[in-house]
Amino acid sequence: MIKMLTKKAYNPYDVTIFQTPRYRERKGYKEVYRTTIPASSRRQCLQETFSRFNVTDRIPADYKGRFMSTGDIILIDEGRGGQHYYQLRSGGWELVNRINIR
Repeated sequence: MIKMLTKKAYNPYDVTIFQTPRYRERKGYKEVYRTTIPASSRRQCLQETFSRFNVTDRIPADYKGRFMSTGDIILIDEGRGGQHYYQLRSGGWELVNRINIR
C-alpha cells in the first residue's frame, strides 16, 4: 500500500528531436523524430531521451537521425505547461531560446 502511495507518477512528454545534417554545425536544424517519453519530470525525460537514442538496441526502427551529440536540441511540449527547448552541451542539457533553431 505504501509503495502505491509513494510511487512517482509518470507523465507522457511529447518530445521532438532537432539535429543538423552533420556533427558540430550551428545552423540548419531539422526535425528528425517525434515521440512520447514517459517520465516523472523534464530532467528525467531528457535523460531517458538521451539514453534511448544513444544505445543501438533501444533506437526505434523508424528513427532516421544519428546518435545524439553535443549541439542537438530537444523540444519538450507539455501542452498548457508550455514548450521547453533544451540543447545538449558539454556540461549536460541547457535550457535555450527557440530562436536557436534556424
